[in-house]
Amino acid sequence: MNLKALEARRPFLYQWIMSLITTSRELADVCCRLASHPFVTVDTEFLRETTFWPKLCVVQVASPDEAVAIDALAEGMDLAPLFALMADTKVTKVFHAARQDVEIIWNLAKLIPAPLFDTQVAAMVCGFGDQISYSELVQTVCRISLDKSSRFTDWSRRPLSTAQANYAIADVTHLRDIYIYLSRQLEKSGRMPWLADEMALLTSSSTYEQHPSHAWERFRNRARKPRDLAVLMDVAAWREAEAQSRDVPRSRVLKDDVLIEIALAAPKSPDELSSLRAFPRGMEKSRAGTEILAAVQHGLARDPKSLPKIERERRANGGATVELLKVLLRQVSEAQGVAAKMIATVEELDAIAIDDHAKVSALTGWRREIFGEKALELKHGRLALTVEHGKVVTLEWRETADEAAE
Repeated sequence: MNLKALEARRPFLYQWIMSLITTSRELADVCCRLASHPFVTVDTEFLRETTFWPKLCVVQVASPDEAVAIDALAEGMDLAPLFALMADTKVTKVFHAARQDVEIIWNLAKLIPAPLFDTQVAAMVCGFGDQISYSELVQTVCRISLDKSSRFTDWSRRPLSTAQANYAIADVTHLRDIYIYLSRQLEKSGRMPWLADEMALLTSSSTYEQHPSHAWERFRNRARKPRDLAVLMDVAAWREAEAQSRDVPRSRVLKDDVLIEIALAAPKSPDELSSLRAFPRGMEKSRAGTEILAAVQHGLARDPKSLPKIERERRANGGATVELLKVLLRQVSEAQGVAAKMIATVEELDAIAIDDHAKVSALTGWRREIFGEKALELKHGRLALTVEHGKVVTLEWRETADEAAE
């Protein structure tokens, strides 16, 4: 059934079958039925407060005909049929703010749902603003207010209450109407390829692989000089590996401020480690303390030439240009009906202010067509910004032949 036919059925979409799946046999049966549809909507409920890896508790899936909540913690539950559905390329998997949900599936099954449609990203392309919430989309598209009373419930407790099950399933039932609506909008505007560009990032395994060697990148702007960066790289990698192996949050191993303090001070002995203001008392005498000092020493031994380049604050040289680019970005965003964050980030504006050939998304593809070219024109004085009737507009300037000759 195509989207047009489903849209025609919209008044009947709320007559769905709702059920809680608690056995592997039930799951296999329902996934067989779900696989016969062109799309399914998906959401997850999980816990992560006390672990490094998210603990999957409930998976909600809906087709145009039914909606189910799958108890992932039910005794003996085999999620293989669900993962097979996620891998079925004949069925589009629709999520809202998909990254965390996809990360869970990747961690458990080493697969990424495909084809993938993220309604939050699609809404940004359709001009709904930056990172619109699911409840806001439901209110806008479906004219329904969601019951949020179970939002912060403990999804690991059993049995699941009726209120929990209803809340969970509501997260995928209205998502069907939202998917149909946004798909139609993208088709009408010809912007479906724009969404495909964003889905490429969400469907790349590199997005979800958490290698300890890359942990330092979360703090890339905190390193003042190469030595700081070298120590940061090794200490951050140690913390990441430790948190993963123990399955605890990073902060349980070492808080962020302590990590940075170690990188900047580069302690070489237990006494120097213990003298750091924020370092946990007594930890310098433990296995962890010994390993942290070893990581510091390894960092200090790195060849400075092998280190990534430290990015200095760009705005010192291009602050005024960046501020003008921000105004242009807002003007283009409003004119095109696309969330500004989808077009360019502040970091990308910084890069453009410094380099006409910066390796940023804003200077490629559709983003370059609607914004990047104008940004370069503005930077070089060939485009002006002015206000007409209370709105920012652009004025293009081109040299005449005589002016060019002069």
